[in-house]
Order: sequence, then C-alpha cells, then structure tokens
Amino acid sequence: MIGLKKTLWLIAGLLCLGLGLIGVVLPILPTTPFMLLAAFFFAKSSRRLHNWLVTHPQFGPSIRNWHQYGAISKRAKTAAILTMIVVLLLGLYFGLKPVVLIIQAVVMAGSATFILTRPLPPVSPVGAPLGLQSDKEQAKD
Repeated sequence: MIGLKKTLWLIAGLLCLGLGLIGVVLPILPTTPFMLLAAFFFAKSSRRLHNWLVTHPQFGPSIRNWHQYGAISKRAKTAAILTMIVVLLLGLYFGLKPVVLIIQAVVMAGSATFILTRPLPPVSPVGAPLGLQSDKEQAKD
C-alpha cells in the first residue's frame, strides 16, 4: 500500500510539474501554484525530484519563500495582478456576458486580495537554498 501511495503522489507531482511548465508559456495558466503543489507531492514521493525542484534556479526561490515564510515576491505579485487585469480586459474586449465578467472579477478580486496580503520574503544571500534537508535528516523524520 505504501508503494501505491508513493506512486500516486509521484504522478500528482509530475502532473503539477507539467501544468506549471505549460504555465511558463501560457500566461492564463499560473506557474507558481502548480510548482508549489509539485514540491508538496514530490516531498511525499521522491526526495530527488523534490530537491531538484526546490533548488531549481527559476522555480526554487518562490517555493522556498512560500514554504518558509508564506511570502510572495514583489515581482511575482506584480506579474499576477497584471495578468489578472489583462485577462479581465480581454474578457471585456471579446464581449463576454456580464454575468461571466462579474464572476471573473469577483474571483480575481479575491485572488488579488490574497496575493497582496502575503508578506514579502526577507532578503537572503544569493543562492542560499532554504529548508533543504539532507538524506539522513529526512530519514529521521
């Protein structure tokens, strides 16, 4: 049963990783939430993939900041809010029904509120991975 659970966690992690990678090139699909989920799933299934993801030069800092501080960088906040505005404006431009625009605006307002109320990460030395455990330390947990 443990092997099945690990396999399911691994599949979920790979699926989230794939969706996050698609989100890198498709602006309406968020990258960071999928990478956070992938890190969570990999932590339960594959130490190697988890460590690879949290030390990745592009995705690692956001994951570590969220894991350690519940923080979102100023750059990520700005990108998220601008993307929401662009998507809402596209909905207006393409003439979506008013009810759809209202639902979209309410969901985005809630998401924007959540994002903007998260703290900024503390300034840390460049390249210092936070929250990583060695194989021996992880085996103790």
